Amino acid sequence: MGNDEKYMRRCLDLAKKGEGFTYPNPLVGAVIVHNGKIIGEGFHLKAGGPHAEVIAINSVKDKELLKNSTIYVNLEPCSHHGKTPPCTDLIIRSGIPDIVVGTPDSNDKVSGEGIRKLKAAGRNVMVGLLREESRYLNRRFFTTHEKKRPYVILKWAESSDGFIDIDATAREGRGSYWISGSAERVLVHRWRAAEQAILVGGRTVRVDNPELNVRFWSGYDPVRVVLSRSGNIEKSASLFKTGNSSDKDPLFGSRGPTLLFTRGETGSFTGCEVIKLSDGTEAAVQVLDQLYKMGLQSVIIEGGAETLNHFISLELWDEARIFTGKVPFYGGVRAPKVSGKPICSWTFDKCTLKVAQKSDNTIS
Repeated sequence: MGNDEKYMRRCLDLAKKGEGFTYPNPLVGAVIVHNGKIIGEGFHLKAGGPHAEVIAINSVKDKELLKNSTIYVNLEPCSHHGKTPPCTDLIIRSGIPDIVVGTPDSNDKVSGEGIRKLKAAGRNVMVGLLREESRYLNRRFFTTHEKKRPYVILKWAESSDGFIDIDATAREGRGSYWISGSAERVLVHRWRAAEQAILVGGRTVRVDNPELNVRFWSGYDPVRVVLSRSGNIEKSASLFKTGNSSDKDPLFGSRGPTLLFTRGETGSFTGCEVIKLSDGTEAAVQVLDQLYKMGLQSVIIEGGAETLNHFISLELWDEARIFTGKVPFYGGVRAPKVSGKPICSWTFDKCTLKVAQKSDNTIS
C-alpha cells in the first residue's frame, strides 16, 4: 500500500465515525500530512457543525507547516456557503499546496466546483484515489443526489431451508420466531441507527408488533414506515409509542414520525401520519418518492416477504443483508431471492450473514 492510499484509508476510517449523525451531509474525513507525518486530522460529525477539513486544519499546531503539506479528503471539498463557509476557501487561505480527493461530489451545489476552485488558485489537485471505496461510504448521499430517491437496504432472516417464517398454524400462539441470536440483534440495531427510515409491511406489524427503534445501540431512532394495503393496524401497536433514542434527530426531534402508507380507509393514529396511496403508481415508487421529498437519504426494509418482494420485483433496492439460520422450518413463507455482488459475510453462533450489493448499482 502506497502512502497516499494509506492516508486516504485513514480518511475513510475517520469519516465512518460520523455514520448516522451527519444527515443530510455526507461522511467526510480529512488528514493533513507534512514530510510523511500526520500533523492534523478530523471528521464531520453533525450537520451545522464544522466540516472535516476545518477540524483538521484547526488541529495543526504550527500553521506554517501547512504551506508544505498535503491534505487528503475522501470527498471533494465544498465550495458554497451553507450553514458553514466553503472549505475550499479555508484550504486556499491556509496555503496548503497539495490536495488529494477520493471522489468528486455530485451534489448540484458542488459538482466539481470545489476542485475547479482549488486548481484555479494554483493548487495541485489529485482526484480519484480509492474512488470506489469513497463512493460506497457515501452511497446514501450519492443515491439521493443522483437517483432522486433514498438508498434502499433489504434485510431479512431465513431458515436453513429458505423460509422467512414458519407455517401460520405452527406459529399460532408463539408470536415472534427468532432465527438469529442476541449478537445479531445488536448488529441490526446498529444498522437502524445508521439509516434514516425503517419500513415494514402491515402483516409484520400485526404478527410481530415490532418497536422499530434503536434500543440496543446508541443513536437516533429511524422514521418508522408501514406499508399496508388495508391500513388495518392496531392503534396500540408498539411502533406508535415513544422511541428510546437518547439523542435528538436534527430533522424530527427525539424520535422520527411514523408514516402509514395505505390504500384503505383508516382512522387517525397517535404520532402517525397516514398517507393515502394513489392508483396507477406502484406503492414502492410512491413511498420512496415521499421519503425523498422529506429529505431522507436511506431506508432499511425489514419485512415481511410480500413487502420485500414488492421492492425486489421493481428493482428498487441497492443492498441486501441476509441472515441464514442453521435450523430448517420444513415449510412456511418462502424467503425472497436476490442476486447481487457479494460485499462481505460473517458467521455467528446461530446463523451466517451475507451482504450483497445490486449488480447494476452505479453508485460504487
